[in-house]
Amino acid sequence: MAFETSKEVLDWYEKQERTLTDEFIESLPWNEVRETPVDPKFIPVLLYMRDVEVLTEMYHRELQRTPTGRDPVISKFMERWGIEEVTHGQVIDRFLNAMGYKTPEDWQKQTHRNVPKTYHANTYLLTTITNLLGSRFTATHMAFGAIHEMSTGQAYRKMKVLANHPVLSKILDGIVKEEAAHTHFYRSVARIELAKSETAQKIARKVVDTFWRPVGQGSLAKERTEYAIAALFGDESGDGVDILDRTVTKRAHQLPGFEGLSKTTNRFRDICRRLYPVTGAASLLLSVNLHALV
Repeated sequence: MAFETSKEVLDWYEKQERTLTDEFIESLPWNEVRETPVDPKFIPVLLYMRDVEVLTEMYHRELQRTPTGRDPVISKFMERWGIEEVTHGQVIDRFLNAMGYKTPEDWQKQTHRNVPKTYHANTYLLTTITNLLGSRFTATHMAFGAIHEMSTGQAYRKMKVLANHPVLSKILDGIVKEEAAHTHFYRSVARIELAKSETAQKIARKVVDTFWRPVGQGSLAKERTEYAIAALFGDESGDGVDILDRTVTKRAHQLPGFEGLSKTTNRFRDICRRLYPVTGAASLLLSVNLHALV
């Protein structure tokens, strides 16, 4: 589906029905969650996914302070995007509680409070630079977001396969559907914005090549980010990273100015090589410190 303007992309997005409605969530067989076990090594990954999703509120506020966030079309998308992402985190938390991993009532506030001060300082600096560049940075925001959304979607798909839990699978199917719509919005607007000028392409490519990190790293501890990636995509054959290369990096190559991008695949491969198998010391460490995450 080809769009000529960002308004056309927004019109398409607003026609997409929500999956994780209140009715859908309440219809899930929550009383059956404990009947099927989940490998304990995936609990830190679910906690990471939960925290990344609820921190979307923070990312949304940051973007609102930039020309990108003040764009009427992107701002309208962000309003619904923010609600959907936080819902994803809340449903994952409910699943964890039903599984027996109890979390405090104020876990969302705690997640926000635990974001390091260095992250806020770096974000303030980046926002200042972004405002100086103006709307030319919109292509960068959208390209960055597209890569994040694509990798997030693949993480949920992989979790469904590995956990193989009937209730979690229904939750993840709903999340994946909404994340796919987010991805389509980001990629489509990124393509439109990048096509406007070579300057926009050069800025976006330079920023991604220099500053891209897996989604959540920075606002959450690097160790948690890398554990999640290794647990989901690390394997002896390297097939997990090949999936990310095909579904994230190769798709990013289709954006103007992003031909030959390798930063994302190289980063994923480096993490998986260093940390796989996660059933070893890294897994034990996170299991011991699990109480600090819930």
